[in-house]
Amino acid sequence: MKVNYCLSCGHSLELRKIGGESRRACPNCSYVFWGNYSVGVGALVMKDQKILLIRRSQNPGKGKWTNPGGFIEQHESIEQTVIREVYEETGIITRVKGIVALRDLPSEVHNVYLVFSMNYIEGKPRADNVEVDSAGFYSRKEIETMNVAKLTKELINVAFDNPSYGLISNANQIADYEIHRIQQIRS
Repeated sequence: MKVNYCLSCGHSLELRKIGGESRRACPNCSYVFWGNYSVGVGALVMKDQKILLIRRSQNPGKGKWTNPGGFIEQHESIEQTVIREVYEETGIITRVKGIVALRDLPSEVHNVYLVFSMNYIEGKPRADNVEVDSAGFYSRKEIETMNVAKLTKELINVAFDNPSYGLISNANQIADYEIHRIQQIRS
């Protein structure tokens, strides 16, 4: 599908280099057309019984603490993505151990989020001061007082307790989607 106009404000889109790729973006507002799907990765990096967290400096989630992560690029492997994202956001060098969670959120833009357990290799946490304004390793006790995003709270349990939940279902979103489909069929 080709998109020529901003889905937010209706202005004509233009091609811009964003994150090293040409993307259709609105010169009038902050809208960027990412496509009909989205594949994201997250990292669970442990060191000395502490987990690596970042505080987001941009929306979505501005001011919330999350695990490092981001979106894959067209010509980049998922493994390369998660290693790159951790390094870009925190300065920490890591290696993938394995997948510990998969979140599937079908919608107009189908979101798939893969979460990896990562081996810490080296580095001191530092924020990139673009997407992230703070980064560090935190204990479970320290995390209790932090403004942590809901999904990250679930993933912190995965990191500390080491179970693999596999597919994390969002029952409310699935129910809303099914209700919407039934209403369309009835119309």
